[in-house]
Amino acid sequence: METGGSLVQAIRKPTLTPKAIIHQKFGSKASYTVEEVEEPTQNGCPGLAILQKGPCLYRCSLDLPDFTVVSGSFKKKKDAEQSAAQIALEKLGINLSADSPTAEEAWRELIARVKYIFSNEFLSALHPLSSHFKAALRRVGDLNASVPASVIAICDGKLNNLCKIINPTVESHPLLVLSYIMRAAAGLPELVVGAEGQLSIWRKDPYPPNVIESSISQQSDVAESITTMAIYIPCSPEKAVEPVILNISSTGYYFDVIAQILGLSDANMVLVSRTIGKASSETRFYFAAPKSYPLDMSSDLLNAKVVPFGGPLNARASSLCGQDIYGDSILASIGYTWKGQDIFHEDVTLQSYYRMLISKIPSGVYKLSREAILAAELPLTFTTKTNWKGSFPREILSSFCRQYRLLEPVFCVSSIPLKVSSELSRSNNKPGVSESADQEREYTNENESVDVDPKLVVSGSSFTCEIKIYSKCQDLILECAPNVLYKKQNDAVQSASLKVLSWLNAYLKDIDMSLEKEKQLANVFDIKFYRQIFFKEVVKCLSVCNCQHNETLGRKEPKLNGVVENDASYINIEGTDSDLCPSNGSLLCVCYSVSLVTKGELQKELLESIEEFEFEMGTGAVIPCLEAVVSQMSVGQSACFYTELPPEDLVLAAAKDLANALAFLTSPCCLEYSIILLQVTEPPEDRMEQALFNPPLSKQRVEYAVQQIQEFCATSLVDFGCGSGSLLESLLEYPTSLETIAGVDISQKSLSRAAKVLHSKLVMKSDFDAPCRSIKSAILFDGSITDFDSRLCGFDLATCLEILYSKISISNSQSQLFSEVNPI
Repeated sequence: METGGSLVQAIRKPTLTPKAIIHQKFGSKASYTVEEVEEPTQNGCPGLAILQKGPCLYRCSLDLPDFTVVSGSFKKKKDAEQSAAQIALEKLGINLSADSPTAEEAWRELIARVKYIFSNEFLSALHPLSSHFKAALRRVGDLNASVPASVIAICDGKLNNLCKIINPTVESHPLLVLSYIMRAAAGLPELVVGAEGQLSIWRKDPYPPNVIESSISQQSDVAESITTMAIYIPCSPEKAVEPVILNISSTGYYFDVIAQILGLSDANMVLVSRTIGKASSETRFYFAAPKSYPLDMSSDLLNAKVVPFGGPLNARASSLCGQDIYGDSILASIGYTWKGQDIFHEDVTLQSYYRMLISKIPSGVYKLSREAILAAELPLTFTTKTNWKGSFPREILSSFCRQYRLLEPVFCVSSIPLKVSSELSRSNNKPGVSESADQEREYTNENESVDVDPKLVVSGSSFTCEIKIYSKCQDLILECAPNVLYKKQNDAVQSASLKVLSWLNAYLKDIDMSLEKEKQLANVFDIKFYRQIFFKEVVKCLSVCNCQHNETLGRKEPKLNGVVENDASYINIEGTDSDLCPSNGSLLCVCYSVSLVTKGELQKELLESIEEFEFEMGTGAVIPCLEAVVSQMSVGQSACFYTELPPEDLVLAAAKDLANALAFLTSPCCLEYSIILLQVTEPPEDRMEQALFNPPLSKQRVEYAVQQIQEFCATSLVDFGCGSGSLLESLLEYPTSLETIAGVDISQKSLSRAAKVLHSKLVMKSDFDAPCRSIKSAILFDGSITDFDSRLCGFDLATCLEILYSKISISNSQSQLFSEVNPI
């Protein structure tokens, strides 16, 4: 663990993408056409018909007024579009780095943007901000046509991007955008007016009547009023969070309604947070600015200061938003979107609030993805893609980074040749990471499959994955480099992601742990993190919460009730024993329900129920007491047991009827779990073998055979029952005296696989130092160990591994063949 440091000391200015620059220069004249393409796939097996379907690829054609360009093939449509735009820029002689505006140029563009926003043309544009302008025209009295500056700040992405170019600290202090907008408005006295010390702007001259009529005609007929539910979060932690109703009339402005609930007479003094959750979401916090909001109107553009707010911090709202929220606040999902001129709204309930709260850590995200808040836990290990249920670790990690306004995680996948990984396995009890990795690729990931160039990966290679997480300012926050090898690239990425998530869960549970415990925890999960930056970017958002919230955000394992703990009769298992019992690695399917019950079971309130819930035994995918009870059951049996209450927020996030749940929590109660074990699927034999033997027995046999073969001075070898060619493939990884190797098997499918593997290995043997340089040919025969084949005469050595047969009758000619070789 490190206590400081960063990969990038200087803050870099954001640059425009190629597509954005094309749009700036050509606008609607630039036309993108994306088509799906099929590229031929080569199986590398001459003479064998192995059908393979290639990945779905896309190509983009960009039409500009003077010419047309076509991109290469890409897995993602957006990559094809960006590539086409990049090719067009190169043809135009435009340098991306040189075309990025300076701070002064961005400032001039910002003033021009504010001027355009208050123009007649913009009022009729299909833009969320123009809908706010139309609503402001319906305001009465002195507020007529007055637009809150906070609305301009949140609705116009171009303004925000220009502010970030002027001053990159805007990313961490979004309220700085207000200062830049008000300063830009002050530079347009002939067009707009802004009262000193106030947060509103309006046109100096009213809009012409024909412009107003034209813009209003674009809006569809709406109901007399809109009713939506929101959450009122008091600043004082002693006061309860309460639901409120927003009633907006067809002629009203929803900002005025929110201002009234916050006790403000002027909606222009309502400040708005960034969106919570998805970027397309309209869920935000609304809170009051001080009566005289201090703005930094200095002439120093690059060093605008964050003026102290002066009000009390709302800890609960700030922890959810990741941004400082002051005073009482309202959490609502309402606003105008790009999809239409009418107002968009969704109910934000108390259950929504509590679900947002538990989603602040990875285990909460996983619970919500499974809709099993009171039963599921983030598993401790990633076994197989098939057995994993719910959101995958990589997806959860990306979601965590977006929640905390971090950059997308960076994955560095390394492939290690089979020989190197085998040596590592023999030299250590568990595989380790080698510095002689065959190839390494670093990339950012956003909903894309993880892959390494197959040309650079030797068949049979093992993989490791290193993860790095950066802040928006590109400071390195943490890195994880597990010393474990995996056969599949996806397994390496998912397992490394899970290590990071497990460390985050453990750390956020006990933020105030000692430095010694920090080091131990980091070592357990192979984490190296930069404490000061991590606290600034992540822990700060949680540390403002009170002790109750910190406890909720940590992984708390529910314990059996003190009464239940010492009396096994309270864990009641019913039904006939079917002898189909679960074991570690089994995939279980259960039906369960969880209810709040009062002492003595006088009253019961159902919280959560699932008819078919699957999880893998022994991976920590459910709460410990649930797994402990299921381990004592067999298929068809039912069980009932009780636990103490978990953190209250988990109960309220799961509750179907929040009012009843809150009423139950005012009196002594506990949780009742009812379970039926529906099905047990045993793990495949190879999975069980890997769990019991490291390396697996099959690999140990192959390695033993290779060691024995190296002791002979044979130049040719035939492997009877070669299957998919595991032994023959291994011989290409080690130096031997062999020049010719052959395989015999009765399975055409297995021979096809073996041909593909051996061909790819032999094609890559052009490297002079390759171990297989002495082997000149590999031949595969369709045949049986029981049938004589004259083509096999003359081989020096024969092998027969893992072959099952019964009463094989060997003819004299076959015996003669065997007498000519040395079987092992």
